Amino acid sequence: MTATRTAPLDPARIRRARRNLLRWYDAHKRDLPWRHSRDPYAIWVSEVMLQQTRVETVRERWPAFLARFPDLAALAGASEQEVLKAWEGLGYYRRARFLHRAAQTLVEGGAACLPADREALRALPGFGAYTAAAVASIAFGQPAAVVDGNVYRVLTRYLDDDGDITTAAVKRRIEDTAQALLAPRRAGDWNQAVMELGATLCTPRRPRCEACPLRRDCAGLAAGEPTRLPCKPARKATPHHDIAAGLVWRDGRLLIARRKADGLLGGLWEFPGGKRRQGESLEAARRREVQEETGLVVEQAEPCVSIDHAYSHFRITLHLFHCTAGPGEPQAVACEDPRFIGVDELADYPFPRANRRALDLLQAGGGAPDLGGGAVHGD
Repeated sequence: MTATRTAPLDPARIRRARRNLLRWYDAHKRDLPWRHSRDPYAIWVSEVMLQQTRVETVRERWPAFLARFPDLAALAGASEQEVLKAWEGLGYYRRARFLHRAAQTLVEGGAACLPADREALRALPGFGAYTAAAVASIAFGQPAAVVDGNVYRVLTRYLDDDGDITTAAVKRRIEDTAQALLAPRRAGDWNQAVMELGATLCTPRRPRCEACPLRRDCAGLAAGEPTRLPCKPARKATPHHDIAAGLVWRDGRLLIARRKADGLLGGLWEFPGGKRRQGESLEAARRREVQEETGLVVEQAEPCVSIDHAYSHFRITLHLFHCTAGPGEPQAVACEDPRFIGVDELADYPFPRANRRALDLLQAGGGAPDLGGGAVHGD
């Protein structure tokens, strides 16, 4: 990597950037439903949903979430399970739990709406630097610059900053630049414009530099191929885990258990199971995991379906086995609230996406199998 270089800002360059980017945004911004709202609560929900989730998915899910929880009081008064169910399929469920906790914190403190001050927002559960700046600027017009992945990409190219984007020094440099460029009278629009530019034109692999409103002063474009920026260490290989889980039947009912609140996918329901150990067969892993989580010994297993699923930092293959429960009642050994429920009740519980895909296959196949004669299989 070459020595870090950045193109300096000057007042004229800042004025051009503000004028040209806002003109472009006014003419070309996407018509997204939350952009028509001035309700700070609705804007907050959209910003939380948009983190790590595709815009088109949020476009579909945001109205339904607001219909279910139309205001701060409705969200605060709901149970965590109701909120997780409404969030099902959006992923990163910790966002939903923090959204719920922040609403409860505000309502319990006597607030009817979100505070306008960025620092007051930062004090709420789930409000990091990005969320606080986004809500403060878009909902309340506060001069707070947002910095997300799109903004880092746009500004490292604009400055021709080839420093390691994962280091604190480069992050601070980009954050300072974002604040210096911010159009104070249109802070919310400016923040959305920079993110819009990164999402639609200044993309990672095929930027449309010829259409970019910042091209005149883009030092990265002037220096050569802008796709070399931002600079960061090579990504490590993504780990993969085989997960063995049991579709444990008893009298036509299926065993589910809730994941512990402090872990990955906390508060969601799943079929008991876990990672296969090195050298262990899937069948042995399924039998061990069900017993370790619920205390039940399972019998008469048959493979049902295998489902591939990717998370942000690892991938899994979920291997499900139809099996029958031995004697005794399930216990909350390494899970919470294990229970047998009817197949028709499964829709009432929030499940991780991989488990929900398995449920869809299960229900399409008619529910409980006859383990004496064959199981339901998926491809």
